[in-house]
Amino acid sequence: MSRRVLVASRNAKKLNELRRILADAGIAGIEIVGLGDVPAYDEAPETGATFEENALAKARDGAAATGLPCVADDSGIAVDALNGMPGVLSARWSGMHGDDAANNALLLAQLGDVPDERRGAQFVSTCALVVPGGTEIVVRGEWPGAIGRKPMGDGGFGYDPLFIPAGGDITAAQLTPAEKDAVSHRGRALTQLLPALAALTES
Repeated sequence: MSRRVLVASRNAKKLNELRRILADAGIAGIEIVGLGDVPAYDEAPETGATFEENALAKARDGAAATGLPCVADDSGIAVDALNGMPGVLSARWSGMHGDDAANNALLLAQLGDVPDERRGAQFVSTCALVVPGGTEIVVRGEWPGAIGRKPMGDGGFGYDPLFIPAGGDITAAQLTPAEKDAVSHRGRALTQLLPALAALTES
């Protein structure tokens, strides 16, 4: 019998990312479900000052409301020339939550006169796992790179079309899902949770 684990997200791409990482690690016996698969509950607003605070709050809410182990992530992009912003404000940088096109356009405008050598950035993902009555784990993954001068590629989501991973010349939106999983900030963070997720199948 599979152990159900809630991922506190309605983003199908995030759910599938964790499913792929579990499969690649050979971890069976876990059924990943999203917020659309469980009864609705009040989700606290993301008011934390750090990725860690937001991820842990979301995971605690999900575990408490459903009784399921809950994984939550808070992620965003930290741009060197903007002193680490948008950071925790990444999803609503342009004012509307989740408007990827507007967020990308605003970021490009803000970096309009910034030379290539100063366009460094990191994608950051903090993932929390909360097991009801048990474990709380928070891990962080970073993916260094730079901000390009125009969107390229139609894969991924968020700032992927602008983000050029370090050492490459294509954007995150031009990588295949498998290529992205292997190096992305969320992939790096989720991989750190694998031992704890594997342990759930033994309890």
